[in-house]
Amino acid sequence: MAGAPFRAAPDGVVLVVRLTPRGGRDGLGGVVEDGAGHSAAAIRVAAPAVEGAANRALVRYVAAALGLPASAVRIRRGETGRLKHLHLDGETAVLEARLAAWLGL
Repeated sequence: MAGAPFRAAPDGVVLVVRLTPRGGRDGLGGVVEDGAGHSAAAIRVAAPAVEGAANRALVRYVAAALGLPASAVRIRRGETGRLKHLHLDGETAVLEARLAAWLGL
C-alpha cells in the first residue's frame, strides 16, 4: 500500500501529484507509488498540457476538492513535468486531515 503523498511544510502542506492531462475528465485516481517507494496522488484533468492549461485545471481541481481558494494552491516544482509538488497554504493539521479523507488514507 502506498504511503501518504503529502507532508507538512511551513504555512501548509506539500502534496505530490502525478498529473495526466487530457484524461477525459477531472478526477482523482487514488494514490500511486513508483518503483522507489515514493507516493503521489494520481490526478487527471481534461485540459491539454498546452500553455499551462493542465496546470491551471489541476490547481482549480485540487482547490475545489479541498475547499480552498485557488490562490492557496501553488505549483512549487514540476511546472513542465507530470510529477508536481503543490504547496497548499493553510493550517497544517486541517489540511492533512482534509487530504487524508479525500485520498482515502
